[in-house]
Amino acid sequence: MNDLRRLGATDFHILPLVLGGNVFGWTADQAASFAVLDAFVAGGGSLIDTADVYSRWAPGNQGGESEAMIGAWLKRSGRRDDVLIATKVGMMPTETGSPLSADAIITGCEASLKRLGVDTIDLYYAHKDDPEVPLDEVAEAFASLVKAGKVRALGASNYHAARLKAAVDAARAAGLPHFQVLQPEYNLVSRHHFEGQLQDYCVEHNIGVLPYYGLASGFLTGKYRTPEDMRQSARGGGMAELIARKSGVLAAMDAVADETGATLAQIALAWLTAQPGVVAPIASATNVQQVEDLLGATRLTLDTGQLDRLTNAGA
Repeated sequence: MNDLRRLGATDFHILPLVLGGNVFGWTADQAASFAVLDAFVAGGGSLIDTADVYSRWAPGNQGGESEAMIGAWLKRSGRRDDVLIATKVGMMPTETGSPLSADAIITGCEASLKRLGVDTIDLYYAHKDDPEVPLDEVAEAFASLVKAGKVRALGASNYHAARLKAAVDAARAAGLPHFQVLQPEYNLVSRHHFEGQLQDYCVEHNIGVLPYYGLASGFLTGKYRTPEDMRQSARGGGMAELIARKSGVLAAMDAVADETGATLAQIALAWLTAQPGVVAPIASATNVQQVEDLLGATRLTLDTGQLDRLTNAGA
């Protein structure tokens, strides 16, 4: 098993894999969700990622389904002390004001705590930036939650470099807790959201990076290689451009798979784990076999030549 990694400047030490909770209460029912969570923790995993808005997009759902499922699992399993819970605020509709206003942050936190059935959220994110809300207001709201013991550490998701720097600077200037973790979209075939100024800033300031979409919605598992493959699932319809532009990435991954015996999913996640600033990729699973495959990535170390070939193929 790989050594645990420290998450930026936080006190958290985690396996280089985060379990994504977006599927819980959506494509994974209670039995499947509980089995996935059990398997992840049994395999040495600890950080579970969710959001208040998961899975509002599904017909009949209101948001909060994932948090409620994780809360039910925590109650049944008694594993609260063995895991770290990350959730987010800032994308749920509000009756008045911005989803990232002070009132929305504080109200959202209380709702998340209740659904999760916990007293403290270990890592609480601003789910996306809202330039209409003053940075001081956002910082003060999050700081009040930390001071009250309801949140341990703060993170930002989907922030650009300039806004992340501005948010951190505003909090520091006021002597308040600042964002210590970033959750960006990042994978072998989608790199422009993170590489460059944002990655450089995170490395320089020890902001731990936990990328989402590490498997590019399944493309990097090799599931989608031809137009016929796109009919396999609901996600397949969006794969045409990747199949046309990035088939060379799968060819390079196939070669590395032949050399290592690893699966393509493991190779995609191991590449992410090797990138500067990245602590652990986030990946979700709907069954125990998928969890075991994902955990295999934490035991895979790619050599410099393999990493370079993958990087060049995905450029």
